[in-house]
Amino acid sequence: MPDLDPVLQRRPPPPIPVTVLTGFLGAGKTTLLNRLLRDPALSDTLVLINEFGEIGLDHLLVERADGDMIVMSSGCLCCTIRGDLITTLEDLLKRRDNGRMAPFARVLIETTGLADPAPVLHTIMFHPYLMLRYRLEGVVTLVDAVNGMATLDAHPEALKQAAVADRIVLSKTDLVDTAAARLTLEALRQRLASLNPVAQVLDARSGTADASNLFNTGLYDPATKIPDVKRWLNAEAIEDTHAPGGAHAHDHQHGHHRHEHETHAHEHDVNRHDANIRAYCLRSDVPLQPQSFDMFLDMLRQFHGPSLLRVKGIVGLTVDPDRPVVIHGVQHVFHPPVRLDAWPDDDHSTRIVFILKDLAPDFIDRLWAAFANLSRPDTPDAEALTQNPLAPGHRSGLLA
Repeated sequence: MPDLDPVLQRRPPPPIPVTVLTGFLGAGKTTLLNRLLRDPALSDTLVLINEFGEIGLDHLLVERADGDMIVMSSGCLCCTIRGDLITTLEDLLKRRDNGRMAPFARVLIETTGLADPAPVLHTIMFHPYLMLRYRLEGVVTLVDAVNGMATLDAHPEALKQAAVADRIVLSKTDLVDTAAARLTLEALRQRLASLNPVAQVLDARSGTADASNLFNTGLYDPATKIPDVKRWLNAEAIEDTHAPGGAHAHDHQHGHHRHEHETHAHEHDVNRHDANIRAYCLRSDVPLQPQSFDMFLDMLRQFHGPSLLRVKGIVGLTVDPDRPVVIHGVQHVFHPPVRLDAWPDDDHSTRIVFILKDLAPDFIDRLWAAFANLSRPDTPDAEALTQNPLAPGHRSGLLA
């Protein structure tokens, strides 16, 4: 049998999916993590936590593999984050590749309660080596059903944790046992739906917040290995929530949700920062030239990176139009675009889901129109934008 091509031998294996578990202090991450660690479905999972003592895993411990790693009763590995996350993830890959630890097929990273999840996501998406070996699959955010409204009011970090989530788990719903508490919970659900309509909301008490619903939320269906763009984007959740008519209709509907929050729970002052976070889906039947799309993304990142809390999309380009490109970004950091073999369904339109902070959806529309050479009143074209960032179009507010 001939030797394999040396280039193929050096090619890294498929990237390992990573799920980030976040949630504010007291939301119940420890309880959920303990439940997940008992699940045999996680036997091939590596769990990264800050300190073993914070989690209380003694009753789950089977054996200690070495100083910073233990093997759980389910068979999964649990490891502390040493130094920083980059060092830990690199060291684990070395041990896995050298056969010094059992292979793992998935990583779950638990953040601290006060953490902005963005730096963790950036580590996975931007580091030159880690982004080849790991792939961000999803973000799971826990929200306390009893104290969630007050936490969202008082802590911008909690708002951001909910806004970037793919799955939101409501904890402590068993403590919602009065009419007033049920009204508060309903207001919390509506508030979360307004912040992040594309996130699926699960109830920890009902048993739905299990491995089957919290993992495998990435682009590729784990059973078929085929991209499932519709499930991944969940763009219909935004389009169903908001009336047709573009950005202005979105703004109107967003305001309607805030009014409902105030009606159902007068005792809560819905923080004004909620109004600064918006979910929006850009949809376009006009394919962009590759260089125009690159400039579209570059301008978004350069001028408004902090406002792009989460970006996911499938994009049609003029070059090889039968093979769309998939993008995924968190603020200014984006995964390298992935070219699919074909459109996943009969809908060949560009669909990009944005979770935006302090940025109007109309800005996204006008920027896209400029690079798509669509005529818009008082909007500069792509040439005016790229040749002179201080051109009249900039002063008119397109890049402001």
